[in-house]
Amino acid sequence: MRQFTAVVNPTAGGSSSAAALLAVARLLREAGAELQTEYSRSLAHAQELARQAGQQGRIVLAVGGDGIAGGIGGALSGTGATLGLVPAGRGNDFARALELPTEPEELAKVLLHNDPRAVDTIEVESATHERTVVLGSVYAGVDALANRHANHAKLLRGSASYYAGGLRAVTTWRPARYRVTVDGEEHLHVGYTVVAANSGYYGSGRLIAPDARVDDGLLDVVMISEAPRRLFFAMMNELKTGTHVRRPQVRVLRGREIAISADRDVPYGADGEVDAVLPVTVRVLPGALRVLC
Repeated sequence: MRQFTAVVNPTAGGSSSAAALLAVARLLREAGAELQTEYSRSLAHAQELARQAGQQGRIVLAVGGDGIAGGIGGALSGTGATLGLVPAGRGNDFARALELPTEPEELAKVLLHNDPRAVDTIEVESATHERTVVLGSVYAGVDALANRHANHAKLLRGSASYYAGGLRAVTTWRPARYRVTVDGEEHLHVGYTVVAANSGYYGSGRLIAPDARVDDGLLDVVMISEAPRRLFFAMMNELKTGTHVRRPQVRVLRGREIAISADRDVPYGADGEVDAVLPVTVRVLPGALRVLC
């Protein structure tokens, strides 16, 4: 029977992390699995807890939102350890891309019985050559600014916080001039954002890259060009279904290594965490992580 270590982010989704874990933990233990629970003090602490559990051959459960899922998944990337997700945050976009069930009974069955699947991860290299690994996407532009606003929202939760953050960001955004290099080929771009996507989803269920696959060894590069604000708001609505990619203002490329720079300090983020400005270089790490899904 499987042995699990659950690493909980007690701040993601308020009390929902503990509640989500309790529901699944009962089912895992009733089936005979062993489960230990660790509460993280920070993302770095969560990553260290995950590495220790992985080295002991235990399955690591990331309990929380995309931030802790990406942080723990990045820490386990390339180690051979197995990751499981208990979604309990605002976005849960990587869990959505993996088509994980939301009901505790069905999720417990996945964690207990499904074989691990090898998925890609993303290595992110900053301007100071610091490197980290994430799961879902790296995005540079108005969406990173919107996510920063959403992370600081106190009264709104879930999709509402992302939508409000987007409105606030768009009203103050002026198009940036980007230089995007995809596998050595340079592209000039003026507009709202550049997204390097491993997962199709970001921003709490928005389908930014509908053709992205987590196991194809490639990143989908989505560039949204300068457009009137009313048109941009229309495209924001189309992100629910992915139909925005049909518009001439949206360009999609694919590659393994993407370098992004801009003519000013443009913020970028990854997996719901935003704390940097361009330039950035991202690389796909094919099949680097084992995930129960």
